[in-house]
Amino acid sequence: MIKAGIIGGSGYTGGELIRILLNHPNTEIDFVYSTTRAGKPIASAHQDLLGLTDLKFSGEVNPNVDVVFLCLGHGNSTAFLNENPFSTSTKIIDLSNDFRLQADSTFNGKRFIYGLPELNKSSIQSAEAIANPGCFATAIQLALLPLAKAGLLNNEVHINAVTGSTGAGVGLSPSSHFSWRNNNVSWYKPFTHQHLGEIGESLNSYGNPVGKLLFLPNRGNFTRGILATVYTQFDGSLEEAKQLFTDFYKDAVFTHLSEEEIHLKQVVNTNQCHIHLHKHENVLLVTSAIDNLLKGASGQAVQNMNLMFGFPETEGLLLKAGVF
Repeated sequence: MIKAGIIGGSGYTGGELIRILLNHPNTEIDFVYSTTRAGKPIASAHQDLLGLTDLKFSGEVNPNVDVVFLCLGHGNSTAFLNENPFSTSTKIIDLSNDFRLQADSTFNGKRFIYGLPELNKSSIQSAEAIANPGCFATAIQLALLPLAKAGLLNNEVHINAVTGSTGAGVGLSPSSHFSWRNNNVSWYKPFTHQHLGEIGESLNSYGNPVGKLLFLPNRGNFTRGILATVYTQFDGSLEEAKQLFTDFYKDAVFTHLSEEEIHLKQVVNTNQCHIHLHKHENVLLVTSAIDNLLKGASGQAVQNMNLMFGFPETEGLLLKAGVF
């Protein structure tokens, strides 16, 4: 049994992390730190946990926990770790973008490993610190990594992906307000989204040429999930593409190739990524679907924790979607 701490536990990712860890057989939550809710019950922020835990938010940090999860806004993890140093034996899993890029991956003597298990599983197993991937980045990388490894991303790659409103975080903004979001769809940050940096580093890690990535993110009028459609020139057959993806993900416990067209309800509330391939003339269309709060955030963070501590990779994460 290991002791876990959570920093920033009142948001969406913090809530999902608490829900998973409460049911994880090898983990005990030592504290959930919050500057705004210290002393209040966890269920005051996460009403779905009413009756499942008596934990209260803490205003203090235990620096000697076995693992700490940072569920802070982007740019805040660095400042928090500077002000609140943890034991040298404490493993750190950061869910922000502070340490995802290679240039930012070393901090206070710790090297943050990019935590995409389908790409870096062996490095994660021996890591002291993890930079958890972004949600869009996870969906898009899982759609493209097999092609990158095979050197088949020489041409432009067109990416269109839509995310639910929880991707914007728990704080209110005009574009997350119900009256604006309901019955509405819009794009944002066209071709400049912040996840492009980590996507590019992963795709280029195989040393093969990668064409220009043209990414158009969209806001959907639903709460959870990401559906990404990615297409690029592909001169092989559809069966060759399927074999490429099957071989790449043969040992992946959460990423699966579907023969049927996929949709978000298959993966929402799970740590799964489902992928479907379609070929039209010389263009290969790859569709991927994930839950942005689980495989795109908290679920993947626990998957990384499992690998770091030698637990079964699926421990605490065998969650079923509700497709009805």
